[in-house]
Amino acid sequence: MNNLRLVIEREFYSRVRKRSFWVMTILFPFLMLAIGAVPILLSQDGSDSQRVAVIDHTGKYIKLFQDSQAYSFVTADRPISEYKGENHPEEITAILEIRQDLLEDPSAISLFSFKQLPRGLETYINTTLSSYLTDQKIASFQIPELKEAIQQSKVTIAVTTYKWNEEGDATTASSSMASALGMGLTFLSYIFIMTYGGMVLQGVQEEKKSRILEIMVSSVRPMDMMMGKIIGIGLAGVVQIIVWVVLLTLGSLGLQFFLGVNTSEATGAMSAGGTTELIQGLQALSGINFTMIIVCFILFFIGGYLFYASILAALSATVSSDEDSSQLMLPMVLIMVFSIYAGLASADNPDGSLAFWCSILPVTSPIVMMVRLPFEVPIWQVALSLVLLYLSFVGTSYFGGKIYRVGILMYGKKPSVKELLRWIRYK
Repeated sequence: MNNLRLVIEREFYSRVRKRSFWVMTILFPFLMLAIGAVPILLSQDGSDSQRVAVIDHTGKYIKLFQDSQAYSFVTADRPISEYKGENHPEEITAILEIRQDLLEDPSAISLFSFKQLPRGLETYINTTLSSYLTDQKIASFQIPELKEAIQQSKVTIAVTTYKWNEEGDATTASSSMASALGMGLTFLSYIFIMTYGGMVLQGVQEEKKSRILEIMVSSVRPMDMMMGKIIGIGLAGVVQIIVWVVLLTLGSLGLQFFLGVNTSEATGAMSAGGTTELIQGLQALSGINFTMIIVCFILFFIGGYLFYASILAALSATVSSDEDSSQLMLPMVLIMVFSIYAGLASADNPDGSLAFWCSILPVTSPIVMMVRLPFEVPIWQVALSLVLLYLSFVGTSYFGGKIYRVGILMYGKKPSVKELLRWIRYK
C-alpha cells in the first residue's frame, strides 16, 4: 500500500510541477473566455458594416432601409452601369436596384455586388420589403381595419410546463433547459474522459520508452504501478478542473463588468416584458436538483475515467511505438462518438430504450447518463448504472493488471490476442 501511495505521489507531482501543465491550466480558461468575448467586442464595432448603394427608380422604397451596425444604405450617385468595371468604389459593398413598383412586378429588383455577399444582407432586404408590400397589399383592399383584424387573428400558443413535487406543489419546468444542461454535462464528461485517458496512455509509453519501468518493477508491483499512474493522473486532472472552474467564474464576472452588463439594467429590461422566456428559464433551473446532478456527475466522471484509463493503461503496455499507441485510441474515440450521438438522440426521449440501455451499460453510461440526469432518473437506475460501472472498473483493472505486468517488459513485438489471453491466465 505504501508503494501505491509513492507511485500516486510521483505521478501527481511529476505533472503539477511541470510548467506546461500550469500554462495550459491557466491559458485554457482565458481562451474559452476569449472565444465568447471577442465576437461580442467585434459586433460592437460598427466600422466594418456593409455599405449598400440603393438605386430606387420609383423613389418609394429607399426610405424603408434603416442603418444598423451591420448595414448602411446610401442613395446611389450614379447609374448602375458606372459601378461596373475595375474602378468601382471600394467603400460600396453592393448595389440594390429597384426598377419599378414591386406590387406590380415583384421580380423588378436586383442586388449586385463585387464579392460574395453575406446571407444576412439578402435576408434583411427581403424581410423589409416583404413586410412593407404586405401592408400595401392589405391597404389596397380598402377594407377598414383589415390589417388590425389580421394581426389579431394570429394566435401563438406557448404552453407553460409545471412539475409537481411530492407535496403537490407546482414549480416551473422547461424541457429545453433540462436538455441544454444535460448536453452540457455530456460534452464535459466526454472531454474530460478523453483528455485524461489519453494522458494515461501517453504516460505509459513515455516510461516504457525511457526504460524506467524496468527499474521500478524490481521494487513495485505492476498492479500498484498501473493503479498509481491512473489515480495520480486523475488527481492532477481534478486539480486542473478546479482551477478551470475558479478562473472561468472569476473571468465571467470580470467580462460582465468590462462589457457593461448592468444588473439593474437587466432587471429593468425584464420588467419591461422583453425577457419573459429568460425569467421562465431561470425559474425552471431553480426546480432542478443541482446537488444530485453534481454528485452524480462527479461519480460518473470518476468511474468512466477509471474504467477507460485501466483499459488504455493495459493496452498501451503491449505496444512500443507512438504510432501503435495512437491506434489504441481509435476504438475509444469511436465508442465516445457513439455515446455522444446516443446522448443527442436520448435528449428527446430520456426514458426510451436507447437512453435506458446506453445509460446502464458501462461503456456508454458515463456519457449518456448525463443527458438523463436533469430529467429525474429513478434512483435505482442511477445506482444500478454506478454499480455496474465500478464493478466493470474492478474487472478491467484486475485483468488489465495481468496484461500490464507482462507487457511493460516486452519490446519490439506486438502480442496477438492468443498471447494476451495467456498473459491473463498467468498466476
